[in-house]
Amino acid sequence: MSIENTSAPQIDFNTPAQLRMRKFRALKDRMASGSIAVGGISVIVAILLIFFYLLYEVMPLFQSAKVQPWQQNEQAIESYPIPGSGNTLYLSMEEQAEIGVRVTDQGEVLFFNTLNGSIIKSETIDIPANSSITGLSTISDPLRQFAIGFSNGDALVIQHNYASSYPDGERVITPSLIYPLGKAPIQIGNRPLKLLGISHTEENWNLIGGDETGLTQTKISVEENMMTGEIETTTESEALPQFNLKAQKLLLFPDRRWLLVAGKSTLAVVDLKAEDGPQTTQVIEASKGNITNFQMLLGGNAVLIADDLGKVSQWFLIRDEDTDWKFTKVREFSGGNAAIVDLTIEHRRKGFASIDELGTLRLFNTTAERNALTATVVEGTADSISYAPRSNAMFIEKDGQLSLLEIHNEHPDVSWSALWDKVWYEGYEEPEYIWQSSAANNDFEPKYSLMPLAFGTLKAAFYAMLLGTPLAICGAIYTAYFMIPAMRRKVKPFIELMEALPTVILGFLAGLWLAPFMENQLAGIFVTLLFVPIAIVAFGFAWAQVPNKYRFMIPEGWDAALLLPVVILATLFSLSVSDGIEGILFGGDMRLWMSNELDISYDQRNALVVGIAMGFAVIPTIFSITEDAIFAVPKHLSYGSLALGATPWQTLTRVVLPTASPGIFSALMIGMGRAVGETMIVLMATGNTPIMDMNIFEGMRTLAANIAVEVPESEVGSTHYRILFLAAFVLFMFTFVVNTLAELVRQHLRKKYGSL
Repeated sequence: MSIENTSAPQIDFNTPAQLRMRKFRALKDRMASGSIAVGGISVIVAILLIFFYLLYEVMPLFQSAKVQPWQQNEQAIESYPIPGSGNTLYLSMEEQAEIGVRVTDQGEVLFFNTLNGSIIKSETIDIPANSSITGLSTISDPLRQFAIGFSNGDALVIQHNYASSYPDGERVITPSLIYPLGKAPIQIGNRPLKLLGISHTEENWNLIGGDETGLTQTKISVEENMMTGEIETTTESEALPQFNLKAQKLLLFPDRRWLLVAGKSTLAVVDLKAEDGPQTTQVIEASKGNITNFQMLLGGNAVLIADDLGKVSQWFLIRDEDTDWKFTKVREFSGGNAAIVDLTIEHRRKGFASIDELGTLRLFNTTAERNALTATVVEGTADSISYAPRSNAMFIEKDGQLSLLEIHNEHPDVSWSALWDKVWYEGYEEPEYIWQSSAANNDFEPKYSLMPLAFGTLKAAFYAMLLGTPLAICGAIYTAYFMIPAMRRKVKPFIELMEALPTVILGFLAGLWLAPFMENQLAGIFVTLLFVPIAIVAFGFAWAQVPNKYRFMIPEGWDAALLLPVVILATLFSLSVSDGIEGILFGGDMRLWMSNELDISYDQRNALVVGIAMGFAVIPTIFSITEDAIFAVPKHLSYGSLALGATPWQTLTRVVLPTASPGIFSALMIGMGRAVGETMIVLMATGNTPIMDMNIFEGMRTLAANIAVEVPESEVGSTHYRILFLAAFVLFMFTFVVNTLAELVRQHLRKKYGSL
């Protein structure tokens, strides 16, 4: 018998159809690779664009100020002879820095063009007969008010005003003088008014004047007759006690209670409303040298004192432990050793400028403790300087010449210390972290500390993760490792579906339902947290004692479903008995007991509410990723461990969890990122108060919520607007750094346990 050799069938892999298929497959591979690469690069580019855009909006905050001669048609305005004659007592300008005003010791009030000094309008003050001008006191730069003192003891209050009109479509500014207390001088005393201090409200004026030999206080009440419309005034005068120092200048606080009297180097603080009449409460050594200037900062709460040592110090009143007011030195500004010649105060910010005898101009901000500019603007010693209302221009007078400077200083109130360190704000007893970006008055001192917002962000994320992490990870472990597939196919999608619930709905429910419920059932919440775990363990122990014939009636793996009614019944039972427990242990009111006994305050919308609501939001994210990581552990690892005699729990803790640890860690970082960046829940479920308190029963404000609340209200390009972008940049960098560190840890865990 012979066997014929038959050859195997030949398959042609190079047929036209096969070639076309391979080309088409290669094309699809290239398209897929290109699409994935383009998508990945696009994500990176988008993140970089966000980074650089935030940086673009933030960088102007930290730019130094600039000063230069005023530019007109791209040409610098040179100095010009000061208009009028005599010595300058008062120098200022109107809002647009187009018209200047100069008051001389000859009684002239000159309105002039700030660019060339040409006189627009001139008025002469009526000086009482046989007297002369002996002093001038600025009442308020923002209100454009000043007072002139005469040698016969009279004073005249004047306000320069500007009216804008638009004939033929062009703006015309018309200056004028207003006399708030009438054109007739007011008799204050019999001494020449070399010293003068004035403060007022709408209806009450206090005028204090005199010389180094004595001072007199005059109180004027202004009332309008409702029937006739006539203005009626009543005047009351009294002599003030001696201060035992050679007074050089007076400052009267806007509250008309405190009077400051500056001597050569000392300062007397006088309480005009003391029970026993005006009396000196403090005599302070205000400077190691000689006081050269002494002015009130915007708002009338703080005083700046300059000396011949080149230093400027800020002082304001603070209550001490005995509730007495003490005039306290808060901070000091120094830029050189030359004597300070003059100070000028910003009209709308807590800033000032100083010029020393060497012609060096320095711009400061008190809140930020920042020297924004140091520049030599004149040669030699200047006579005086004066800010424009918008702080964008400045007059400098020297040797009969007047110069107009253009100033670019947009964000002087921002510094590292103002953003991240404690700041001693006016009216506060000590330095604090405060975020308060707006107020009802123009004298407000903005408080831009980002510390309360960063603290609130971490606090909200901490409590959310504290609640959500154990539940999510333990649930994922049971679902992936112990739960039967039939139940897993129902439980996992249901939990993942929770992630689709809008956070605004969660915040709405947390703020309007959960917060009041927890306030009324605070004791019940704690009883539930204590009793439910005990009930679960007790049920598990009891279920293990049930005879097998009854236990096996439940399909294998479905016995976990029996815990649902246990949890529900345990919760209802805890809430029902909580009133009795609260009455026995806490006198019927747990919140009041905590406040009185533990000194723990309670706010209805607090971190506990946020922790529950935001924990509910991050649980699906952490659960899903963790469950996938555990379920993806190769089965042969767990089977091999069990075959070697390990228990299921040992296999879980020593084999499965270490292998899945990179994925579990990634889940935690993604969940934390979700918690840090959450906006609507913390916005609606907290008091939204920027405080630094780790108390779980107090609220907070997060960076994200603050941005959402305040961006629509901020002026584009303002300091407030750019600081909100800085908050977004901080949030972006925090997320970037945390994710980078998380990736490094994840790679380390993968390398360590990848060989299992």
